[in-house]
Amino acid sequence: MRVAFVDAAIEALDTRDDAVVVLADISTVAFAGVPNRLRDRVINVGIREQALVGVAGGLALAGMVPIVHTYATFLIERAFEQIKLDLSHQDVPAVLVSIGASYDEPAYGRTHHAPGDVALLSTLGDWHIEVPSAAADVRPLLLDAVDRRARTYLRLSAQTAAPSTGGLAVVRRGRDAVVLAVGPLLDRVCAAVDDLDVTVLHVRTVRPLDAAALAAETDRVLAAGSDSAATVVLVEPYLAGTAAAQINDALGHRAHRLFSHGVRQAELHRFGTVADHDRAHGLDTDSLRSAITAQVHRAGCVAHPVDQSQEPAE
Repeated sequence: MRVAFVDAAIEALDTRDDAVVVLADISTVAFAGVPNRLRDRVINVGIREQALVGVAGGLALAGMVPIVHTYATFLIERAFEQIKLDLSHQDVPAVLVSIGASYDEPAYGRTHHAPGDVALLSTLGDWHIEVPSAAADVRPLLLDAVDRRARTYLRLSAQTAAPSTGGLAVVRRGRDAVVLAVGPLLDRVCAAVDDLDVTVLHVRTVRPLDAAALAAETDRVLAAGSDSAATVVLVEPYLAGTAAAQINDALGHRAHRLFSHGVRQAELHRFGTVADHDRAHGLDTDSLRSAITAQVHRAGCVAHPVDQSQEPAE
């Protein structure tokens, strides 16, 4: 995804006079091949992440659209006050693009882990947040964000899945539950619920969430099932429950029970590998299969066999 981002950012510089890339040492080598005529719009502030966002805010006030890039933990957590004051409070455009995700670089330790970034940025309420599934998602998302001159956060990851079709997409429909997979977790969620008769939704735009589409699919499950309350399972690649409030708001008066899977709050001091973290947080396929099966086949629920002839929803 990082390669796709660099290519798209250079394209934005080439096609828009108001685009500017702001770096804090991270990925500077990747931008070394920028044509000479564009070099003055690639700015490296050094290892000064608060200044990174402050400079971006100044450029935005001057009419530019800054594309701001570094690790998520430095970009969102370390520079949060500057995001709040220099971007949100000033009501200026910016595209924040992070790498590292929750624990893409486990060996670097806690300084490079950012499972709380989306939850933290969501407290501002005025950011468009995108979680791409694959490298193919990155270019259209970045160029669209620059064109809209909106405050947008693109959360890139080394973990990938099938490319997203955008918005909230229906992967398949079932009767027993709604399972919402966020970004790069789609493939493992599909594997985990392969033998369950559930609706699988895939979301890339996590804020604002497509409330109408989620409510409509939940209504389908309520109408088709035998339970008076709908089971909704959320699987996120960051802090568990980050989108819970949005889902509850979207479902309004509908009777539902929500189960959230994501990165758990407990801090892991043995950093291990990405796979180790997935297992520890219950985000590997086997753990998800066990947990979701138990939640869907709860006491009193009549489980339906999967219709193997079912075609994917359009």
